[in-house]
Amino acid sequence: MNRVDLPAPVVRPANPAETSSGLDLAGLERDLRARVQGEVRFDAGSRGAYSTDASNYRQIPICVVVPQTVEAAAQAMLVCRDHGAPVLSRGGGTSLAGQCTNTAVVIDFSKYVNALISVDPEGRTCWVEPGIVLDELNGQVGSYGLSFGPEPATHNHCTLGGMIGNNSCGATAQRTGKTVDNVLALEVMLPDGTRMEVGGTSDQEYADIVRSGGRTGEIYRQLRELASRCGDAVRQGYPEIPRRVSGYNLDSLLPEKNFHVAQAQDS
Repeated sequence: MNRVDLPAPVVRPANPAETSSGLDLAGLERDLRARVQGEVRFDAGSRGAYSTDASNYRQIPICVVVPQTVEAAAQAMLVCRDHGAPVLSRGGGTSLAGQCTNTAVVIDFSKYVNALISVDPEGRTCWVEPGIVLDELNGQVGSYGLSFGPEPATHNHCTLGGMIGNNSCGATAQRTGKTVDNVLALEVMLPDGTRMEVGGTSDQEYADIVRSGGRTGEIYRQLRELASRCGDAVRQGYPEIPRRVSGYNLDSLLPEKNFHVAQAQDS
């Protein structure tokens, strides 16, 4: 069979004169550099390096932002909102279906925003930043006899933020549950800049949140009303069906010695 040599892909640096994306790239770069504490990369090399993950997909990002703090990431999100620029939070780049690639502003938390914030050994919970790698987390909490249950094959590279985004499983999921089964709470940020913690909420906590008013109270009230109005229709349209993975009925298994983790993540 004759060999055909394909030309190497060309990565062009961001050009303020480009109009295909409808973005003011010069203004976006200016505001990101002014407001974000961290690395703001518009160079061709960085864009090329972040154009792939572990999949066969390739999308050259608009730019790459490597925030040094959660607050810096929040500022990057707000700048992108003001400019109408799409945003992609990147984990360890281990996704197999192209989740870490997009023509967007790629935010990489793994370099700086990767701390284990606190551990509650008795409650078997912790707070982490989104860029912490699974093996690093387990190495730190191992002294308490704890570990985070779901373990993808890429456990030495994947981040908790990426695991939550992908609802990662791994070979241990039949025993420990998926990532979603091990997350107690998230700190999130809405497009309007509202930041709040979301998770399991008792009726009393719900009443207190709604009574406090503001954007958070409004969202909780609207979600409760939506669930009340549409819950029966959802259950009828999507009945509870035992899920099978590799021949195992996961709904019949109970997690053992799970280590629950909550994530301080802005999104």
